[in-house]
Amino acid sequence: MTPQQIEQVQSSFAKVAPIAEQAAVIFYDRLFAQVPAIRAMFPQDMREQHKKLMATLAIVVGGLGDLPTVLPAASALARRHVGYGVTPEHYQVVGGALLYTLEQGLGSDWTAELAAAWTSAYTLLSNYMITEAYGAPATA
Repeated sequence: MTPQQIEQVQSSFAKVAPIAEQAAVIFYDRLFAQVPAIRAMFPQDMREQHKKLMATLAIVVGGLGDLPTVLPAASALARRHVGYGVTPEHYQVVGGALLYTLEQGLGSDWTAELAAAWTSAYTLLSNYMITEAYGAPATA
């Protein structure tokens, strides 16, 4: 990622943070609509999960400029997700739900350039997590 892309991701996430609960609802609604079987991996009451999602995103986005600070947590998260039944293929669906959520949350501030920056960030982190959990990144 370029420094400009990191800045774009961080500044756009700052615009989504005030609507964190709504963004989390959009994300999970989209995820479950895309792959209904994933719903069984989550608790019935999603409020705590919404908070965890947004807190994790905040940490990762905040650490993009210094990746070594977030990679150990990303590795641990990836390994935990294996136990929940997450497969490498799920990462692509999650990425799509994330981009959709950002597009909805940012409205007219969502541009092709910003989408590319977020795609770069997500691809970097998801490939790392897949490698940590399964040994090799999935091809997109």
